[in-house]
Amino acid sequence: MPRITPQRRKVTLADIALGCDVSRATVSLVLRGSPLVNSATRARVEAELKRQGYVYNRAAANLRRRTSSSIGLVVNDLGNPFFAEFAAGADEALASAGYVTLLGNTGESPERQQAVLNSLVEHGPAGIILSPAEGSEGERVLAAVGMHTPLLVFNRELPDDDGTHRWDTLEMDNEHGARLATEHLIGLGHQRIAFFGGHRESSSVEQRRRGYASAMSAAGLKVDPAWMIESAPTRLEAARQTGALFARDPAPTAAVCYNDAVALGLMLGLTKRGRRPGEDFALTGFDDVAEASVCVPPLTTVAVDPRGLGRRSAELILERLRNPETDTASTIAPVRLVVRESSCPPSSP
Repeated sequence: MPRITPQRRKVTLADIALGCDVSRATVSLVLRGSPLVNSATRARVEAELKRQGYVYNRAAANLRRRTSSSIGLVVNDLGNPFFAEFAAGADEALASAGYVTLLGNTGESPERQQAVLNSLVEHGPAGIILSPAEGSEGERVLAAVGMHTPLLVFNRELPDDDGTHRWDTLEMDNEHGARLATEHLIGLGHQRIAFFGGHRESSSVEQRRRGYASAMSAAGLKVDPAWMIESAPTRLEAARQTGALFARDPAPTAAVCYNDAVALGLMLGLTKRGRRPGEDFALTGFDDVAEASVCVPPLTTVAVDPRGLGRRSAELILERLRNPETDTASTIAPVRLVVRESSCPPSSP
């Protein structure tokens, strides 16, 4: 006969209370992190919880209290170091406020995004921070999230059919940042400057392209459509698209890259083609991820403080939870140019 593994009875609060000779209410206070329990009693209860292997059912506790201790964080590309740093900053700030972060990744797929949001909402988060996938629609996101879960949209605009701005937003000063990077390259003597990476349908790409174009126009320089190179905003895709920069003569001598991942990919593509980034070709990034300062050559980039942006997003969603009736707000995070060795003057003919 097959052996049947006996099912262990679920440990209850009453079991813990009996095991350490305190009331059930005291055990509950310890589980909720209440300051009303003295340190000695807390230590005794925590030791008994560990000894008996008690598992706290947070979802059930939230349901009983009609509150939630979790915040959803959904990003479009967790493989991008920018979003890894952003998520770390958000999690730090949420944890310090007593919240657990529920993390989801959409891989730039609106369909995957809907599935992630639908699943996330089943856990009853107090609020959601969302960096939308390319091609996202506000009405579809709201259909998944619902009207009563606070939503903070980060990084990209989320098209809203009726224009009522039903969510808070946090964006970077994309246009100004790209303009700073382009002006820097112009100041070094470059005249043939490309904008490299990203898809034009993305609001952040459109904003950064606008900053690039305004700097070129102000300097009296032509923007050649052939130098507006699209690619997925990833390192590998950028490396694959490097040849598009040199498909026609005269080729550009520098590029403003959509983000640091694209810039790092372009460096790989240039090296494979026998060109030396920072010597034969100048380029800038956008984000200032941790790797930007230690790659070879170190990357000139627009610094946005990804971890700090994560903390700021947490502060904004928590503020919305404290003040649910106030008008929605749009926050623009400042940027600054960090000059390193990847930007160089044009090489001699």
